[in-house]
Amino acid sequence: STLEDLVDKRLVGSVFMPHGLGHLIGIDTHDVGGYLSGNRKRIVQPGLKSLRTARDLKENMTLTVEPGCYFIKHLINEALKEESDFRQFLNEEVLNSFRNFGGVRLEDVIEVTKSGCVNYTICPRTIDEVEAVLSGQNWPPMKDD
Repeated sequence: STLEDLVDKRLVGSVFMPHGLGHLIGIDTHDVGGYLSGNRKRIVQPGLKSLRTARDLKENMTLTVEPGCYFIKHLINEALKEESDFRQFLNEEVLNSFRNFGGVRLEDVIEVTKSGCVNYTICPRTIDEVEAVLSGQNWPPMKDD
């Protein structure tokens, strides 16, 4: 199997990222409107069905970007079954060491600009930053590495 096979099967999205990748923010924290009539339809394939919008992003739109990785026992069990298309890509021994971990997700709130985006979320991201916060150092730091 190749990396392209892995991407085509959407292993990461369907097993380890079942939550989607973000949502619009407006009047409500989880604003509706990700799938309006006249826009692209929701994709129902594994690994993509939880995406909360297929709209073209426009300047001044505000939304979240939520990359994460979860270790959900049911999804892991399904992926490890002999008949699973995913089994060949997984190291069961390594994966089992994460079974009780749960998961982690960073949720950024961004505003789309003409040339990219502005990220309004300030949180530790690097290993050094996370370890500093866990050891009791102040956040945000006085200087940015």
